[in-house]
Formats: sequence, structure tokens, C-alpha cells
Amino acid sequence: MSSQSKRREIDVMKLMMNDYAVELINDRINEIHVEFHGPKESPYEGGIWKIKVALPDAYPYEHPSIVFLNKIFHPNIGEKSGNVCMDVIKQSWSPMFDLLNVFEIFLPQLLLYPNPSHPMNRDAAFLLTKKDKKQYEEKVKEYCKLYAKKENISETHSEDSNDGIADEDISDAESTYSDEDPEV
Repeated sequence: MSSQSKRREIDVMKLMMNDYAVELINDRINEIHVEFHGPKESPYEGGIWKIKVALPDAYPYEHPSIVFLNKIFHPNIGEKSGNVCMDVIKQSWSPMFDLLNVFEIFLPQLLLYPNPSHPMNRDAAFLLTKKDKKQYEEKVKEYCKLYAKKENISETHSEDSNDGIADEDISDAESTYSDEDPEV
């Protein structure tokens, strides 16, 4: 077994040992679903999302791909695709990080400190840039009530919605364009 395969197994086990619900996709360790809860004392508190994590062959030297499978309202997450702007992880990723860091540091920080200057969801970015944080938080809470409950996890996006296109490719493209207005 290669050291990279062993590292994937160790990282997935760490998630499970820290009470994350983890499901292997097609019985492969390089693609998993993880249940993620919104950070406490934030508009995302109480929300539960199913996250698809794809670990590249070069993991941990290369960052994982992260996709929210149920809807979330956030400037740096595609509303339709669920792709996370990979710049968030790409810029700070190091082989010293593991999947536990993704779920306990990266994703909570992303939700708590959105960056509306490079939006994947223009509506969310607009609410933040026009300084209407209250309206933004109300919309986040509305999405949590509609899409981020335990029962919504089984009703997530189709696994095949991005066939033939790597999640990272979509994320990089969407960091320039919005889900709703690809002509900008």
C-alpha cells in the first residue's frame, strides 16, 4: 500500500473518530460523503450539509475537492453546483493538513468569513457588498430551514451532474462567474 493510500485511510478514520458521519462512494476511499454541521453562533448554526470530498491521487500533496450536495447560500459556494471556490483551500493547503482540518477549520472559516469580491453566488455577494448583512443572514437562515436539515441530506444533487468535468475545473471556472449569470 502506498503512503498516499495509507494517508487517505488515516484521514478518513480521523473524521470517523471525531464523530463525523462518513460514507464511502462506490466503496472507494478517494471519494467520500461527510455530514457537516454549520458553525455555532453563526447564521449557519443548525444547518446540516452532505459534503462530497474527492481526494486526488497526489493527496495530501494536492488539496481535496469539496462540493456541498444540498443547497447553501454563500458568496463562495455555487448555489446550483455546490462547488466551493477552490482558491480558499488551494492558497493555504499544505500536506500537513488533513481532512479533519477541512471540516474543523477551512469550512467553518469559509462560512464565517465569506469573500464577496470573488463570488460564485452573485446574489449572496451582492447582499454582503451592499452592506446588508441582516438581509444576507436572513437568506442564509432561510436556506438552512429549506435545504440544510437532516431529511434534506438524502435529497441531494445527483452524483452524475458533473460527469466528465473535474470538480476543480468547475470550481475554478465558477470563481470568475456566477451560477446565475455566466456572461459577466
